[in-house]
Amino acid sequence: MKSRDTSHNLAGAYSPKEYWASLAEDFHSADAAGFAPVLHPGAPPWFNRLIDGLQFRAVRRALGLANIQPGARVLDVGCGTGRWIRRYQELGFLATGIDATPAMLRLARELGTSAPLIAGEAHRLPFRDGTFDSVSDITVIQHIPVSLQPLAVTEMMRVIRPGGSLILMELIRGEGEHIFPRNSEGWIEQAGLCGAKLLGWFGQEFLLLDRLFVHAAQTVAGSNEIPAKVSAVPQVSSSQHSTVARRIYWGLRRVTVPISAWADPVIELVCPAHVATHGVFVFEK
Repeated sequence: MKSRDTSHNLAGAYSPKEYWASLAEDFHSADAAGFAPVLHPGAPPWFNRLIDGLQFRAVRRALGLANIQPGARVLDVGCGTGRWIRRYQELGFLATGIDATPAMLRLARELGTSAPLIAGEAHRLPFRDGTFDSVSDITVIQHIPVSLQPLAVTEMMRVIRPGGSLILMELIRGEGEHIFPRNSEGWIEQAGLCGAKLLGWFGQEFLLLDRLFVHAAQTVAGSNEIPAKVSAVPQVSSSQHSTVARRIYWGLRRVTVPISAWADPVIELVCPAHVATHGVFVFEK
């Protein structure tokens, strides 16, 4: 994990609004489900579908841990193209989405999201205190510069009613120009400082075989960096990563990723949660 000072330096050259607006524009038609702009831009559609499925399984587990009942008022912060909003509605929740990028919200509407969608930022939510029974944040705060992360968590806690829940799914390892993760203790501590009580947490996306393969592929390609998100597309130049090499790379991952995903439930039983790339945290206010 980067030190706080290094993260601040990176944040100075990084504009979240511009970053997500460019993804919404460049990848809006990459797949019919709208996964590419909010998951792994540039990855094959099958890969994003698989990652989305793993995340959905984790979110359902977190919802059960939080004991959220049908009819609950749920806010999804950083709703992007609306994939969680639509699922929350299917589960019987009264869902609302907020995102700082209008282009993402337009995509959410085009994909059939009928719930209220509001343009706004995580660190200054335009809602009254205690408006929602639960707030979810799926891989959002990790993209917010470190200086604003405490404000974002504070705002999420503010709009939750007493006894309500906060669900966070965030990176607990890696680094990058637009990624500012904390380790598991860091996320728990930050939420605790904002008045949240941890109900439980678990690791998400171990994918050990695939992580080993990606690391090996990066080494062969001449990169000295492990990918910020171990399941992401390696950040190497076009000269290093020709069309043929890319096809071979993704062809091999077509094997390593499903096998890794299949093995994850067993890996979770034998490996500590912090070995995973993400943590899913469930808090109570």
